[in-house]
Amino acid sequence: MEHVFTAIAVGFEAAGAAAMIIGAIIALVLGARSLSRRDGGRAAFQTLRNTLGSAILLGLEILVAADLIRTITSKPSIEDAVILGLIVLIRTVLSMSIQIEIEGVVPWRRALLTSGGQLLARNIRDDARAARAADAGER
Repeated sequence: MEHVFTAIAVGFEAAGAAAMIIGAIIALVLGARSLSRRDGGRAAFQTLRNTLGSAILLGLEILVAADLIRTITSKPSIEDAVILGLIVLIRTVLSMSIQIEIEGVVPWRRALLTSGGQLLARNIRDDARAARAADAGER
């Protein structure tokens, strides 16, 4: 049964990496679209930065889930628990610093919690609105 959960953990790890890779591609596309709409370099950079940060945040959240699955389904030991704790701590600190960088506020000061997926979806939605507004302005 352990090999099944190992395969599931590997699947989560692949999904985490894919989220970051696909998110980076989306960030590049959204940044380029922002530039093509003549929003300016600062707006394009901000779009690129926020979208890429969101994708990394989402990927980190998925990778933490993979680590948890891998650890709880293996033969537990103190060493495994300490390693998991360190990995989760490092990824949590990275996630929090990225989220602070994107939103400009520490997570516990926000009224609502926002995940990496929600931030990524918000950036895509904002880009779609800007594209519709640009199309409406050309008509």
